[in-house]
Amino acid sequence: MNGPHTVHASCVAYDGKAALFLGASGSGKSALALRMMALGCDLVADDRVVLTAQEGALVATCPETIAGLIEARGIGILNAANVPNAVVQVVVDMDMQEQDRLPETRYVTLCDLRTPLIHRGVGDHFGPAIVQLLKAGWSNR
Repeated sequence: MNGPHTVHASCVAYDGKAALFLGASGSGKSALALRMMALGCDLVADDRVVLTAQEGALVATCPETIAGLIEARGIGILNAANVPNAVVQVVVDMDMQEQDRLPETRYVTLCDLRTPLIHRGVGDHFGPAIVQLLKAGWSNR
């Protein structure tokens, strides 16, 4: 995809570094975003995320009409602290469940940029692990 492209996704950021959650409706994108927001992340966008390539980085922004809003299934639409944009560091495929303890590195190409891809993890550690990834990155060991 070239140029601005809107995807059905949720996106949160920590210190300008974003995690983008892709998946079908009901796959847990907003729920994971809410968990990560409770751990200090800010909302970039929920339900729709605009992606662009800017100076070699994949940048996520929110359509103006939904800025600062997130759906909590069974509760309603909530207000949220949000940031206008962030650089995507990792894409999480919520439709695929990770099977390996230490998976091989995967990538996805969005807006002609290769971005690390992980599959949805199982367990309470998954949200905190993504926050830690945004804070400090992957180990080279």
